[in-house]
Amino acid sequence: MTISLDLTAEGARDALRRAAPAEKPSLIGLTRAELGEALVGAGIVPERQAKMRAQQLWHWMYVRGVSDFAHMFNISKDLRAELDKHFTVARPEIVEEQISADGTRKWLFRFPPRGAGRPVEIETVYIPEEGRGTLCISSQVGCTLTCSFCHTGTQKLVRNLTAEEILAQLLTARDRLGDFPDRDTPDGAIVPAEGRKVSNIVMMGMGEPLYNFEAVKKALLIASDGDGLSLSKRRITLSTSGVVPEIFRTGEEIGVMLAISLHATNDELRDLLVPINKKFPLKELIAACKAYPGLSNAKRITFEYVMLKDVNDSLDDAKALVKLLKGIPAKINLIPFNPWPGTNYQCSDWETIEKFADYINNAGYASPIRTPRGRDILAACGQLKSESERMRKVDRLALEAMMIAGHGEA
Repeated sequence: MTISLDLTAEGARDALRRAAPAEKPSLIGLTRAELGEALVGAGIVPERQAKMRAQQLWHWMYVRGVSDFAHMFNISKDLRAELDKHFTVARPEIVEEQISADGTRKWLFRFPPRGAGRPVEIETVYIPEEGRGTLCISSQVGCTLTCSFCHTGTQKLVRNLTAEEILAQLLTARDRLGDFPDRDTPDGAIVPAEGRKVSNIVMMGMGEPLYNFEAVKKALLIASDGDGLSLSKRRITLSTSGVVPEIFRTGEEIGVMLAISLHATNDELRDLLVPINKKFPLKELIAACKAYPGLSNAKRITFEYVMLKDVNDSLDDAKALVKLLKGIPAKINLIPFNPWPGTNYQCSDWETIEKFADYINNAGYASPIRTPRGRDILAACGQLKSESERMRKVDRLALEAMMIAGHGEA
C-alpha cells in the first residue's frame, strides 16, 4: 500500500524541518575556505581561528548531520548563539513525502524563489535495493532540453539549484532515513561507512546537471569529501544528455562515474528524441566519451537507452548500438518506457526488450533491464516534475514506473 504524507499542514511541516529565515545565509554548500571567510566576515570568529572553526562546523554538518547550531556541543554557547544569529544550517521545507509499496521514497522539496519570482519545488527519489540505497538528486527546477519522451522536460526551466540546495536533498534524505549517527554517539567515535542507507547518489533528477556545472561540481566534491559525507566517487554517477564541452571537465574536475542519456544510434532519430543532439551530434558525443578521464573497464560509462515500441527497439537498432559504442568500456542500461499522460510513445514489448538485451549481452556488454520501482508514486526516470506542474494524484497512482537502478559500484 502506498503511503503519502501530506505536509502542507503547518503542524506536519514543523515536525520535519525548522524553516530558516530567508535573510540568513546557509553554511551548507560552502567550501572549508568559504566557511572560514564567512565566519570572519560576520565578525564572530578571529581570522586565526577560522580554519579550526570551519573544520568543526564541517564535522557537525556532514559527519553528524546536525541541522541546528544548538546541537554543536563542542562549540561554546555564546558562539553557537552568534552562529544562529547570522547563519543557518536548517533543512529545506518538505511539502510531501511518498513511500511506495516497494520501499521507494519520493520527497517534494520547496526552496526560496532566489530570482524565480515565487518559491520553487523539486523532487528527490530514494531507491532501496539489495546491498545498496540510491538517491536520485535534481540539479535544476525544470529542464531546458525538451526530450520528447520525458515528462520532466515538459516543465520549462525555472532556475538552477545552488550547491546548498543540491546537498540539502542528500542531507534531508539521510535525516529521514536515520542515516546519520545518533546524537549521543561519542564525539570522535568511529562511524561505519558501510551499511549506509544512502550508499549511492545519481544526478538524474530534474534538470541537466552539466548546464549547472559549477554548483553540481561544488556539491559533489563536498559529498565525496573523505572527512565529511564521504561517499566514494565510484558510487556517484552524473547523467548528462550530452553537453559535450563539459564532459571532459566532469571527469577531470569532479571524477565521478558518467552516464549518457543516449536513446538512439543515429542523428536523425536522436535529434527528435534528445534535441540537444542538434547542437552536439553523436560523433562529438562519442568522441567525448572515449576521451573521458580515467575511462577503463573498472570505470565504465553507463549508456541509458529507453525502449520505445517501434521507434528504437529493433534488432537492427541493437546492432547499431553495439557498433556505435565499439571501443568504449561501457554498460548499457535498458529502460522500459515510463508512460505519462499526453505522451505518444509506448513501451516496447517485454519479449522485444529481452531479445535486444540478449544481443547486447552476447556482444560483450552488460545490459541490465531496470526492475520496476516506485510504480505507484510516479517516481521513475523521466517522470519527475514539480507537484504544482503535474497531473492529479489520482491519475498518478494508476501509472507504472521504472526506477533508477544499477548505477555506481555496489
